[in-house]
Amino acid sequence: MAIEHAILVSLLEKPGSGYELSRRFERSIGYFWTATHQQIYRVLKRMEGDGWVEVREVSQEGRPDKKEYSVAAPGRDALSQWLHEPIEPESVRHDLAVKIRGSAFDDPAALIREVRRYRQVHAERLAHYLAGEERDFTGVRASDPASPDTAPSGTDPSGTTPSGAGPLDAGRELQHVVLRGGIAYERMTLAWLDDVLATLHRLGPGH
Repeated sequence: MAIEHAILVSLLEKPGSGYELSRRFERSIGYFWTATHQQIYRVLKRMEGDGWVEVREVSQEGRPDKKEYSVAAPGRDALSQWLHEPIEPESVRHDLAVKIRGSAFDDPAALIREVRRYRQVHAERLAHYLAGEERDFTGVRASDPASPDTAPSGTDPSGTTPSGAGPLDAGRELQHVVLRGGIAYERMTLAWLDDVLATLHRLGPGH
């Protein structure tokens, strides 16, 4: 996947400025794809030049006008083409796993500090994901139809499409299932790291 596809998905969910896109990458899109502010602005400029996105000036009370991006027809076509292309399962490249195996030829206990640090990073990421789930999907604020973060673009506050086709929950359901995948992965990783730590402690000096 290229960053362009992640941007297209985000803008189809809700048009926004480059700054707003960066915030989404920090909050929710970061569950499956990361990008820096500089990358996002650079790619947005290229996508605008290619006709994938449209830009309009939006005036703001007491603040400078902002550029709001939305997906143009060629961008929708590009995303649709990509969605129908097959993708290969990701190959695993795991530096820590190689280090763990390599520690058999050194002192396994010497790796404990690094594994603990690694575990802390994943514990913090899991906490971040769970907080996001509470905020956006399962908490009181998430159930408030008046909240601007809970009503998908193209719906009225009742959560229906303008044509009255019924509840438009697909976007939120699919966002949530991606987040649940991230939560499950972090929990699995933490369980594995606990197993690694127990093994390293058992194979201390002189194993």
